[in-house]
Amino acid sequence: MKLSEIIKHVQGKVLNPDVLIDYEIIGGCGADLMSDVLAVVKPGAVLLTGLCNVQVVRTAQMADVRAIVFLRGKQPTREMIDLATQENIPLISSRKGMFELCGRLYCAGLHSFETNMNGTHE
Repeated sequence: MKLSEIIKHVQGKVLNPDVLIDYEIIGGCGADLMSDVLAVVKPGAVLLTGLCNVQVVRTAQMADVRAIVFLRGKQPTREMIDLATQENIPLISSRKGMFELCGRLYCAGLHSFETNMNGTHE
């Protein structure tokens, strides 16, 4: 699914419009614990999170997350936007919550990009 389609499904707003958003995302995950992101998220995912601090962007860098959707209307700081822009990671804000957006994206055909703690995909 194109990232531009994901943005429409989550009714999101791109917060760093200078980054590329015309590419395929083949999986996603929802998490607020960045340790979980590092442990179980496969590279190339879109991350949906209610956590809004610079560690989210740094974790996305390390986990090779392709885009971040901030939930419930949360807005990243200028530092976060600048870092994400430098790393070409689109930041998107949606007024919707985690449960609804994960459901919307899954129903639209986006696959889970999470593995269980044993390293296998569920």
